[in-house]
Amino acid sequence: MEHNEQKIDEAVLALLYLTLHDDNRAWKSFDWDVLGRLHEKGFIGNPVGKVKSVALTEEGLQESERLFRQLFCD
Repeated sequence: MEHNEQKIDEAVLALLYLTLHDDNRAWKSFDWDVLGRLHEKGFIGNPVGKVKSVALTEEGLQESERLFRQLFCD
């Protein structure tokens, strides 16, 4: 089945907003390919490592909140 990676990336970025803690960290329990693309786009720090969360950049924080509101709020 073909899928739209851009839409998947947006949904995951929005869901990262749901798990925010410590101001800009989110649990990185999503597909590694998606996290890699979000890192390449500058929305999150490098997801590779033993830490179970990833830091969102300032741009990533803003975009994740915008997408969360757009996709999941009335």
